Amino acid sequence: MIKIVSLFLIGMLVMAMFGRLRFPGQKKIQSMKCDGCGRYRIGKGPCTCGKGRG
Repeated sequence: MIKIVSLFLIGMLVMAMFGRLRFPGQKKIQSMKCDGCGRYRIGKGPCTCGKGRG
């Protein structure tokens, strides 16, 4: 019983460590969002809401 609980806790610890990793390209994805409405912009043009950066 103790072995099962310890394996479960170790597994949860490993999953938590992977959850905290920052994947490559995360910053680029966040910079593609519109500052005004929060939608993703496709291409280099301004957002259709007209409030975000262009």
